[in-house]
Amino acid sequence: MAKSGVSAADRNGVTEPSWWIGRKAEAMKKFQASPMPKRNEEDWRFATIGAIELGNFQPGQKGSTTAEDLLKRSTASFPHAAKAVFANDRLLYLEGSEKLAQQGVVFESLSVALEKHPALLEKYFMAHPVDLGAQKFAALHAAHASAGVLIHVPKNVELELPLVAFHWLDGAESAVFPHTLIVAGENSKVTMVDFLGSTDARGAGLACGVNDLLVGVGAKVNYVGLQQWGSAVTSFQLNSTRVEKDGEARSLFVNLGAAYARQESRSTLVGGGARSEMLGLSVGNNRQEFDQRTLQCHDVPNTWSDLLYKNALDDRSKSIFKGLIRVAPGAAKTDAYQNNRNLLLNPEAEADSMPGLEILNDDVRCTHGATTGQIDQDQLFYLMARGIEPRTGAQLLAHGFFEEVIARLPDKKIGEAVRVAVADKFASMR
Repeated sequence: MAKSGVSAADRNGVTEPSWWIGRKAEAMKKFQASPMPKRNEEDWRFATIGAIELGNFQPGQKGSTTAEDLLKRSTASFPHAAKAVFANDRLLYLEGSEKLAQQGVVFESLSVALEKHPALLEKYFMAHPVDLGAQKFAALHAAHASAGVLIHVPKNVELELPLVAFHWLDGAESAVFPHTLIVAGENSKVTMVDFLGSTDARGAGLACGVNDLLVGVGAKVNYVGLQQWGSAVTSFQLNSTRVEKDGEARSLFVNLGAAYARQESRSTLVGGGARSEMLGLSVGNNRQEFDQRTLQCHDVPNTWSDLLYKNALDDRSKSIFKGLIRVAPGAAKTDAYQNNRNLLLNPEAEADSMPGLEILNDDVRCTHGATTGQIDQDQLFYLMARGIEPRTGAQLLAHGFFEEVIARLPDKKIGEAVRVAVADKFASMR
């Protein structure tokens, strides 16, 4: 990727403040100075480094799909309070922000937020550490980020309907850098859904996204990322959550597309009574590779976290899971769980799991585990006896395998949207 492609002026015509330009310049220097990862590094163990294709992808490319067509595609199946649509990091459409503003809620594109709410961005934009291996790509994101939304929900405001954003990658030489920043004030409530997709289901490209969730005292934040990039896309998604006293965070990332998809998720609990639920769901086929690295940080006493990642893998697809629960010395009464479960739909599929614990306090309850198995042949025979073709039967069983994850979403209509997306992925594999 060349250094050019992003000017001092925002792509949507907004002048960028000097601190923003300076941060981008420093981030680009960091990206260029950082070496590409190596497979013998622990943070990249089992990863197919050769699958990471940066190529000559450029941000801000003009796509071939009309805005009208993209807006037709950008339809959520569930009620929502506001929506933003981006194509190749250009804002096409934003609705609902004015109505939300009457409640004191900020729902703005990054470009508008730089003008209207610069203090929020200066304080919170990529303020969380990225330390699970993809620091080079975090710097790349910081150097190019211009598309995405800033969400700020003030104290005691509860949003009953979710907010949504669509990010489209349009064109074989395009790179996109979607960004979601949620700042939830004390005792507030918000749900956000990101749809990440390509106009060409088989298209190439580069996607390098970040979402940061800052959950205030007693706040509740639910986040869903639905990744459906084209089958030749290289994807990085860096997720972080910071939860204060009595706050609750729940995040689900659904991986369906991309050739190589690296997902890093870090949850940090910094106040007593803080809770974090980290969910993952992936469906792989052909030679797709899903590379998942997670960290659950318990920094203070009386906190709770639960991680459940499930992968269903067909053909010669592959998943990698490396997770760590880290309990600080003073974090007594920690309650933490970590589970990675993998379902192999083909004997040539591969799942590598590395769950781990780092506990520096003996008054805790922590468990971790990983399982990998194939389809239950008795269950498959039962379906086949009723006239269901073996491949279809295996996919039906995989749907049931995922239900434990999807059922944890409090918004049942969002859960149904996830089920439909999973069903569409399976349908494309037949």
